[in-house]
Amino acid sequence: MVSPAIALAFLPLLLTLLIRYRYYFVLLYRAVLVRWIRDCLTGMSREERAYQYILTHATPGDSQSILDTFDQWCSKVEFISNIGPKKGKILDRLLVENCPLTVLELGTHCGYSTIRMARSLPIGARIYSVEMDERNAQVAEKIIRLAGFDDDMVELIIRPSDEVIPRLHEDFGVERLDFIFMDHWKRCYLPDLMLLEETGLIGEGTIILADNVIFPGAPNFLRYVRRSGIYELRIHRATLEYIRGIRDGMAELTYIGIK
Repeated sequence: MVSPAIALAFLPLLLTLLIRYRYYFVLLYRAVLVRWIRDCLTGMSREERAYQYILTHATPGDSQSILDTFDQWCSKVEFISNIGPKKGKILDRLLVENCPLTVLELGTHCGYSTIRMARSLPIGARIYSVEMDERNAQVAEKIIRLAGFDDDMVELIIRPSDEVIPRLHEDFGVERLDFIFMDHWKRCYLPDLMLLEETGLIGEGTIILADNVIFPGAPNFLRYVRRSGIYELRIHRATLEYIRGIRDGMAELTYIGIK
């Protein structure tokens, strides 16, 4: 048994840790505990629950209504690591400024960022969105179609990214990518970037936007980019989507090639 005196001695330390890391405890509670409980109670996945909420609260065919409803669900009901509205504005601006025609998205998840990109792209643009989880992809397709974007605008590919990238040219006729959005497994950022370089899909001026490079972080990816000398790098500082107090950021890369 621990004596009361020893317990009291550790109390200030415990309180300090709780205060200092309170936002991480909130994230743990919302992203893990709440999800586990509701998975057990409903027999549905978190992503399927999000779709049901959007279906009953958003306006079909109105992309902004669907995004707003998704943000409300993620903020008030359950946590999902979408790009969110604040970092989403950075994505919106880059798309409007650069008007890319061929876009690759790595990590569709529920289709939030896919919708965000599709509404900002010029006529004739096409998004190739890659999701390895079939159950999530099924939800994403429903939400993307609900927003009014068809197969001509968004091609949803259900396979691991390292299988898709080498076959983009042969299977989909992609010669060059104008814009790439990375929001899948962070450990895949670097190998997928190198694979994109090897396949010649990145050309001068290609823009790559990678989310969550600060938290949970992609240090090897950032180290490679800084040392390679073939990219211009800009870090957009932000906080983690739907959670106050956890620092995060997005890496914006512009391919300049070997000089």
